[in-house]
Amino acid sequence: MPKISAGLLMYRIRNKCLEVFIVHPGGPFWKDKDIGAWSIPKGEVEEGEGLLERAKKELEEETGIKPPFSDESFIYLGEVKQKSGKIVHAWAFEGDWNGFLMRQSFTEIEYPKGSGKKVKIPEVDKAAFFNSEEAKLKLNPAQAEFIDRLKNLLEKNKK
Repeated sequence: MPKISAGLLMYRIRNKCLEVFIVHPGGPFWKDKDIGAWSIPKGEVEEGEGLLERAKKELEEETGIKPPFSDESFIYLGEVKQKSGKIVHAWAFEGDWNGFLMRQSFTEIEYPKGSGKKVKIPEVDKAAFFNSEEAKLKLNPAQAEFIDRLKNLLEKNKK
């Protein structure tokens, strides 16, 4: 059974340009990685848990950003399958960010790998809004599809 994650893609329109909010994973493995390393804020779904509920929790836990309360505020962007086999479901919503990353979520990893030593690292070490084209380069390649889907849905709603 593949792992399933759910996340939120916050967006805004600045100077008629779509910008999306993405996060960079923390820890030594990701420290010097940029292109293809970023992600939408997301997390693994536990058995019996709703996908959108998990997505909302993860955004707040990883960044400190409180997502909209109303489910009608979200646009479902479908799912993608990452190279690892993980299935990621995503929703978009329009929002903004004050520029402060309020990391609240940490995870424990073995580092260096095979050493038996455990270290605590933040799940996210930085976050930012990027224009859609730059974000597609920075994102995990499978997740870049969410930006294209969002752009298409926003274009349809304009008409």
